[in-house]
Amino acid sequence: MLTRLKVSGFKNLVDVDVRFGPFTCIAGVNGVGKSNLFDAIRFLSALADRPLIDAASSDRDTGGRTSDVRSLFHRVGDEYDREMSFEVEMIVPSKGVDDLGQEASATSTFLRYSLVLAYRENLTNGSLGPLEIQKEQLAHIPKGEAKENLYFTHSPAWRKSSVKSRRWTRYFISTQEQEGTRQIKLHQDGGGRGKPQTFQALNLPRTVLSATNAAESPTALLARREMQSWRLLQLEPSSLREPDDFSSLARISSNGSHLPATLYRLARKEQPEWKTEEESAVYQQVSNRLCDLIDDVRSIRVDRDERKGRDTLLTIYVMGKDGTSHAARALSDGTLRFLALAVIAQDPEFQGVLCLEEPENGIHPERIPSMIGLLQHIAVDPEESIDDDNPLRQVIVNTHAPTIVQQVPDDSLLVAVPKEFSRNGSFFRGVQFRCLTDTWRAREPGMPTCSR
Repeated sequence: MLTRLKVSGFKNLVDVDVRFGPFTCIAGVNGVGKSNLFDAIRFLSALADRPLIDAASSDRDTGGRTSDVRSLFHRVGDEYDREMSFEVEMIVPSKGVDDLGQEASATSTFLRYSLVLAYRENLTNGSLGPLEIQKEQLAHIPKGEAKENLYFTHSPAWRKSSVKSRRWTRYFISTQEQEGTRQIKLHQDGGGRGKPQTFQALNLPRTVLSATNAAESPTALLARREMQSWRLLQLEPSSLREPDDFSSLARISSNGSHLPATLYRLARKEQPEWKTEEESAVYQQVSNRLCDLIDDVRSIRVDRDERKGRDTLLTIYVMGKDGTSHAARALSDGTLRFLALAVIAQDPEFQGVLCLEEPENGIHPERIPSMIGLLQHIAVDPEESIDDDNPLRQVIVNTHAPTIVQQVPDDSLLVAVPKEFSRNGSFFRGVQFRCLTDTWRAREPGMPTCSR
């Protein structure tokens, strides 16, 4: 769960400091920089998973071209910033596994990660790419400081179940200058006295965090897993309409593919032995959610086509109150997007940060409250302890639609507005994120506010 994000020098984000709750809606006019904030979250997620150059090339502005990496840096006229910096505060899962299946247990779950990247002007070693790590640091936030760092309203039971700490030293990853050489150290986890691993920052092709494992650095690994789970959900109707092979990945992808296989897995998992598959509680719960959008829904199911000579296909069918069944390919775009979110809400394996742009697309204005209610339901309930029925999930959406802004609770709303900055006698436009007055974010000194 991402609780705070600071960004500077990335695209048009300069001195940005944003706090997040379980559900956050960012509203603003087109072109102000709402999507750039999502890009920063996705970039950090990619950096926790891939080499620096691959992560940079995955950004929408580079289009997969290494030569365009410079476009990620903030620019005034023809002058680019040389550095971009990120700092995140996050709550990570207490347990997980690494790439080799080894189990990991975190010694601390409330962490602060900092990263500074510079543009390498002179490429003496082309294989390293144009990005260089100036600083990388992972530190724990003590349990006693959790309450003062978690601004959003939450219960003591929620905080106790999500924030754990038994850390003896401060850092898991640190950066030091020794004899004119910048070194990044990966410290032994769990309070042991083993010597930290040392890496020359100049020669690193990827972040230290992205190469951690359960044996040497379990807490850093779980920070990595948390950041890898930050994703932008871009539900494509063509992907949502596709049936699945019986052997398909049973988890909804970022574009919405594998929706039938995911729903089928959930139904089979929750199905009591004495019930038929069609009576699955999951089907009923998803159907009830869909009824919030479409009145004419009786039931939903996944049909298995097992004709000889072909792979078994899984197809979603929605039955109307008149008894007529409609395959997913016949449903509207808005209905399919709503259906995918309803399935995600039932899937405890779908955890982490879910970013969604313009959730109102394809939804009738009268059904906007149903969409917002569903998104809030997906996010963790901060009044209840974290468990399988209340997984650690977070939802961040952006919008320019007044119909969304009118329905979002005050505490969940951030407003992105243009702001003029000055530097070395030059003026440039960036973006500032403001909260509404009398909300939990407004308690922070210096936090800019606005009216609805």
